[in-house]
Amino acid sequence: MSKCINVKYENKPIYDIVIENDFSLLADAFSKLGISGRKLCIVTDSNVGPIYASLVEEELKKTGNKVFVYTFEAGEENKNLDTVEDVYEFLIKEHFDRKDMLVALGGGVVGDLTGFTAATYLRGIDFIQVPTSLLAQVDSSIGGKTGVDFRAYKNMVGAFHQPKLVYMNISVLKTLSTRLFNSGFGEIIKHGLIKDSNYYNWLRDNVDNIKKLEPEYIEEMIYISCNIKREVVEKDPKEKGDRALLNFGHTLGHSIEKLMNFTLYHGECVALGMIAALSICKKRGAISEAEYNDAVEMLKLYEFPTTVTGITSEDVVKVSKNDKKMDAGKIKFILLNSVGDAYIDMNVTDEEMKDALLDIIK
Repeated sequence: MSKCINVKYENKPIYDIVIENDFSLLADAFSKLGISGRKLCIVTDSNVGPIYASLVEEELKKTGNKVFVYTFEAGEENKNLDTVEDVYEFLIKEHFDRKDMLVALGGGVVGDLTGFTAATYLRGIDFIQVPTSLLAQVDSSIGGKTGVDFRAYKNMVGAFHQPKLVYMNISVLKTLSTRLFNSGFGEIIKHGLIKDSNYYNWLRDNVDNIKKLEPEYIEEMIYISCNIKREVVEKDPKEKGDRALLNFGHTLGHSIEKLMNFTLYHGECVALGMIAALSICKKRGAISEAEYNDAVEMLKLYEFPTTVTGITSEDVVKVSKNDKKMDAGKIKFILLNSVGDAYIDMNVTDEEMKDALLDIIK
């Protein structure tokens, strides 16, 4: 089991996405970067660090570099500038310079925060991604988007900073809770809905094998999803155009995530946002009632909540106006022409959003 995807930036190869079943080839993959005799800091959290930090540390020591480990308290509430400052202080005290590197070991919170720290420490140092959640493996570790939350506004402070390597050990998915593992399917199903109807149908047809963590199905799923994201980010590395399609379900999903005080996982909120977006597509006649129902049933198969309580549609729409996806006062909303074909719409009204939210807010 081994797959490798090369990601290009401005038509030049910049990093590999390596998909393996353990950490045994991490040193080999890292050594290809030609970096030795430097300092590496593994940045991880209190959930992932105790399980995998020592394994990754031992592998990276084989590359001839001195390895440090910095662990912060797990949770979205710690994805903020205070934690970034703590990492800065650690790096300064350990005399990290511009030729040293960071290693993001963890889920999306760790990857985003470490990437942002790398982008801003000493005006930018290199880093690699070692994602350990399904969501991070198929989405946040790829494409160079980094960032932290600012006073509960999700990812409002960030930078584009490409990693030098993304190394995925898919066996780590076995240690995730069922709910956290399932959360990753929000982005995966999104990839099918926006770009590949055949992949979308494959996800539905193979749900049992995927949920059983059958290795060949998990590898194929991750490989296809990573390739879809690679194709999008190569065409639009800094989200000036089609990369925005990856935000399908995110505009309202981010608002729900904030209003629920992050008690729902990101993937769960994306799924709820996708249902609302699909409702708008249905009411505009782009997809049929049957296609809408099929998508909702697919999300149920992957154990997503399809309704939420304790918030109002008015508040969700209001919070969406603070989203970083706003453009000249208008929401950049992602809709479907059909399953597998997404587009950017700048004319979704507040009334359309509120009406669609009635499908999920109970």
